[in-house]
Amino acid sequence: MPRRSSPTARQQRLGAELRKLRERAGVTARDAAAAVGLDQAKMSHLEAGRVAVGEERVRRLAAHYAVDDETLVDALAAMARERVRGWWEEYRDLVAPVLLDLAEPEHHATALTSFQVVHIPGLLQTEAYARSMYAHAMSDMDPDELRAATSFRVQRRRILDREQPPALDVVIHEAALRIRIGDREVAREQLGFILEMAAHPAVSVRVIPFERDGFSGSGFSMLYLDGPVRKLDTAQFDTAHGSLFVDAETELAGYRAFLDRVRDLSLPEAASMDLIHRIARQL
Repeated sequence: MPRRSSPTARQQRLGAELRKLRERAGVTARDAAAAVGLDQAKMSHLEAGRVAVGEERVRRLAAHYAVDDETLVDALAAMARERVRGWWEEYRDLVAPVLLDLAEPEHHATALTSFQVVHIPGLLQTEAYARSMYAHAMSDMDPDELRAATSFRVQRRRILDREQPPALDVVIHEAALRIRIGDREVAREQLGFILEMAAHPAVSVRVIPFERDGFSGSGFSMLYLDGPVRKLDTAQFDTAHGSLFVDAETELAGYRAFLDRVRDLSLPEAASMDLIHRIARQL
């Protein structure tokens, strides 16, 4: 059972969920380890995602914890069974690890909701927009790093090319559409691309206009990723040091309520497209 030096966000999530189940059952790490033939140190590494856990061991732990949510147990067993080496592995030595964290959860999400105030959502960014954003925000990047980071950002959109892509629900404030990341040409191309992507059957785009009263989310942007069951949902936030993932159930419930509020403030899809067209014509 070799130890991972850098577990992925998804590996860490599986371990964290197993730890939550143990703690809810009131079982000590020592007792849990003994029940599945491990020592306490290895159980600690398992719950941190630093060592792999197989499907059989997940089910044995769930049985030991008397978990009666079969759907959740099946979802955790599926996570343990997966041996996916996704497209993002091509970038492992090319971009900073913090940029890799989001690709795997996006790949496995059953649906995604993106709310952005000052930037275009990453999944809808053009290559030129992404390059301009990185060049400004990370001015110390060398040309190879900039090319790799830009390419990686664009490749995240592969999830929408699948035969059965996850639904992508996007709510953008008008500010993000008007702030120029790059020059007029970059901005015009970006707006045109949003209009193009809004025609994708899996994509919904709505805009909160400046004139809308009651908007209080100006400093708050997020990506909400639906898991196979509600308890495996994740909220992701961009920070100066990479992605922050939140999976506490009470917090997730609050974020879902917040997203419902911003959807209520947004224009219908057709009116949103009209507004984007108007902004593009003004460039």
